[in-house]
Amino acid sequence: MRLRLPEERPTEPPTGYKIAHPVLSHDGARAGFTGVSLGGALPYGVLADASCVYGLRHTAPHRRCDCGFHCVHDLATAEALLCTAEHRSAALLEVSVLGRYIRFERGFRYARQRVRTATVGPCACGTVAAALADAGWGRPGWRALTPSCAGCVRGRTSLSLADFARLAGERLRVVAGAGNKIAGLDPPEGLGVPELTAEAALLQARLDWFQAQLARLGGQGPGGPPQG
Repeated sequence: MRLRLPEERPTEPPTGYKIAHPVLSHDGARAGFTGVSLGGALPYGVLADASCVYGLRHTAPHRRCDCGFHCVHDLATAEALLCTAEHRSAALLEVSVLGRYIRFERGFRYARQRVRTATVGPCACGTVAAALADAGWGRPGWRALTPSCAGCVRGRTSLSLADFARLAGERLRVVAGAGNKIAGLDPPEGLGVPELTAEAALLQARLDWFQAQLARLGGQGPGGPPQG
């Protein structure tokens, strides 16, 4: 006799947590995410259906396959995944588990999901992220994005957090995180002299870069000779 797992019929979709890299389509018209493990080659939108990554025709998730979306039950478990070097620039996602799912000790494997909130980490320089910029790698047709402050964006393709949420659609909420604390989209209050000095230095570096680009293109930078 084959044992069957107990069926669950929740009144509301279960909540799960996972990490993924934000991505932007090559034409700049769509935004989404790409996973960090088995399904990483298949970017997905905020509201998406899973398919078998091995190309099999069964419905995901299948008991005898690894296909389907994956997430964990506990927020702290997902946050711990961000500690590894290859996942430092990934975003922390809060998702609604939709459709059929298989429950495991630490999480779900499931058929459909809606990403409700994406929390991005700080810029590589340590400043709270203000944008998502080209990370220098991607998938066919998609550019991976990494958190960046205004001073480190420079000339890279980038989106503000609000613009990424708008392109992704489905009422996605994107917030900037500082360490394990969600900082929101607004600048932190109560900055002291050292923090304000650092911000001013970043802005000056950004201005210097723009002036250098203008000079390279033959434009007239501040204090430079007039161009004939």
